[in-house]
Amino acid sequence: MATATDPIVAYVVQSPRRDMKDRLRDWIPRLVLAPSFALILIFVYGFNLWTLLISFTNSKAFTNFNFIGWANYARLWSWTFQIDPPSNWYTALVNMVLFGGLYVISCLVLGLALAILLDQKIRGEGILRPLYLYPLALSFIVTGTAWKLFLDPGIGLERAVHDLGWTSFHFDWVVNPRMMIYCVAIAGIWQTSGFVMAMFLAALRGIDSEILKAAQIDGASAYATYRRIIIPIMRPVFMSALIILTHMAIKSYDLVLSVTGKNPGGAAELPSTFMYSYTFTRNQMGVGSASAVVMLMTIAAIMIPYLYSELREKP
Repeated sequence: MATATDPIVAYVVQSPRRDMKDRLRDWIPRLVLAPSFALILIFVYGFNLWTLLISFTNSKAFTNFNFIGWANYARLWSWTFQIDPPSNWYTALVNMVLFGGLYVISCLVLGLALAILLDQKIRGEGILRPLYLYPLALSFIVTGTAWKLFLDPGIGLERAVHDLGWTSFHFDWVVNPRMMIYCVAIAGIWQTSGFVMAMFLAALRGIDSEILKAAQIDGASAYATYRRIIIPIMRPVFMSALIILTHMAIKSYDLVLSVTGKNPGGAAELPSTFMYSYTFTRNQMGVGSASAVVMLMTIAAIMIPYLYSELREKP
């Protein structure tokens, strides 16, 4: 006759308790993540869908549901080619190409160069690394304000050079409508290059040293090693940095206002400042929402192919 001390009976008695513990162990992570998932679902994806809905209405200062189809997008499309005189949307697109190109390419190049420099195990790396990363700890408002003061002709770089005796030196980009966008790019590059450097440095430190030793044995030069071996291995990191930088360039708003002093005359107009202006200042919420959707689609056009290439099953 079986008793409670028999192994089979003990397993049957304990199995419901064990199943409950396993279920609880499976559900605890879900319960912990549920609030944040719900907030993301509502305040990110929900608001994105709400913005998409408003872009098809003629909402002005307040939201209404008088649907007008693609009229807001047609206005943006017509403004895209309004060169003489240039529309605010045309200026925003041109500045986006200039600012985005300089910002993304410069951050990638400088970040890679700094990462390669620190990867050489140079003396003082422990001091240089936090110095390069320090600007990332600042907000774009602080960064923009600091660079505005530094580039101001009356009190900044130009004034300091004049005090040194070089009175013919002029650097008035921050007050020149044609050059303002380049000052925004300079400030953004200064703040973000250290972050890109950290990404590349982590990737460099993760490469198998045996591969590099084999390349050295084969007689490959340092340039050939980086071009043919190291940089191709770092391709996923490059793509991640490209997506992050593109996202930051498209949504840059506070940096523009702080560097240019509230963007006088719209000289440094970007899609983000255009969207805010038309939504909250000019009381054309439908047009502003349409521009926000265009920005979202631009980011999606970059991210979706990358995610597809990374997540698809390789044969």
